[in-house]
Amino acid sequence: MKNTIDLYGLTEKEMREAFKAQGYPAFRGSQVFKHLYEPQTAESHSAAPASVFADMTDLPKAMREELTEDSRISAELPQILERQVAKDGTCKYLFGLADGEAIEAVFMKYEYGNSLCVSSQVGCRMGCRFCASTRRGLVRDLTAAEMVGQVLAAERDRGEPVGHIVIMGIGEPFDNYENVGRFLDVLHEPKGKNMSYRNMTVSTCGLIEKIRAFGDDHPTVNLAISLHAPNDELRKKTMPVANRYTVAEIVEACKAHAEKTGRRVTYEYALIKDVNATKEAVSELADLLRGTLCHVNLIPLNEVEESEFHGITRQEAEDIAAYLTAHGVPATVRRSLGRDIDAACGQLRSKAELR
Repeated sequence: MKNTIDLYGLTEKEMREAFKAQGYPAFRGSQVFKHLYEPQTAESHSAAPASVFADMTDLPKAMREELTEDSRISAELPQILERQVAKDGTCKYLFGLADGEAIEAVFMKYEYGNSLCVSSQVGCRMGCRFCASTRRGLVRDLTAAEMVGQVLAAERDRGEPVGHIVIMGIGEPFDNYENVGRFLDVLHEPKGKNMSYRNMTVSTCGLIEKIRAFGDDHPTVNLAISLHAPNDELRKKTMPVANRYTVAEIVEACKAHAEKTGRRVTYEYALIKDVNATKEAVSELADLLRGTLCHVNLIPLNEVEESEFHGITRQEAEDIAAYLTAHGVPATVRRSLGRDIDAACGQLRSKAELR
C-alpha cells in the first residue's frame, strides 16, 4: 500500500491538522473535507485525484495543482470492476482497490431509504462454511478510507444518497475493530455524510471482547450477531468461531450490551435445511432468547456453489418467524433482494478470482 494520507479516512478535525502539517491554513482542510462529501453523480465526478481537487474552485489554483501532484495526499475512490443490477434495484459491486485486491458492496433500496452493505476486510479468517467470503481466508484489513470509499463510490454511481450502513459484507468487522470504528466516526461527521449512528449496523460472529468494548465506544450503533444456531454442537458444524466462544457466552455478552445501551440486539439466523431450521432447533432458539432485548432476523439462505447446505422456502421461513414471535421472541424474515444476481456475500469476488 502507498504511504500516503488518505483523506477519506480522516475526520474534519484530523483533516484540518493534516493540512496544517503540510503548510496550509487549517481552514483549507475544512474546505476540502466539505467538498469530498458533496453529493455528486457519476457524470459529475471522477475517482481520479486530479478531478477531485480541480473541481474545488474555492481553493487557490496553485493549491489545487499542488494537491493534484502531491503523492503524499490521496483522495481516490475504489474502481468499479463489475456491477450487477437486479430487477428490484439492488446493485452488487465488485470494487478494485489500489493494491489490486477486490471487495464487494451491495446497494439496496428500501421504503425508508437506501442502504449499503459494505465490506470490512479483503477475505475473512472466520471460516463459516455457508459463506463464500471466507473460502480463500483473510488477505488484509480494509482501512477506514477504503470503507468510506465504498459508500461514496456507490452513491456517485447510483446518483442517489445512502442513508443507512450495514457492515455485513466480506470480513469480520470486529476483527478489524479500530478501522471499523474510525469508519463509523467519519460517516457521522456533521460536515461530511452526517449519518446518524442509529442508521449504522455492525454485524459480528461473536467476538466477545469486542462486543463488550463496542457498548462503550459506540453505544448508539446497532449491534447484530451472526448466530445461526441455538447451541454449541450445532454451531460448530458451520462456524469454527464456536470453538472459541460458546453460545451462552455470546448471549450473556449481548444481554450486558443491551442493558448498557438500552438498544436491542439483532440475532441473524440463516435458515439451513435439516440443520438449524428444524422444529427442535427453532424451539431451542426461542428458549435461549426469550426475555432478552432482541430481535431475530431470519435469513433465507443464499446458496453458494460447492456448498452442501440448502435453504428452505419463504413460507417455511415465515412459519418459523410466526412461531418465535408467538413464543416471546420478536422475529421477521429478511426481505429477499437481488435474487437474480450474485447477491450472497463473496460470490462476485470468488467468480472474478476464478476467471
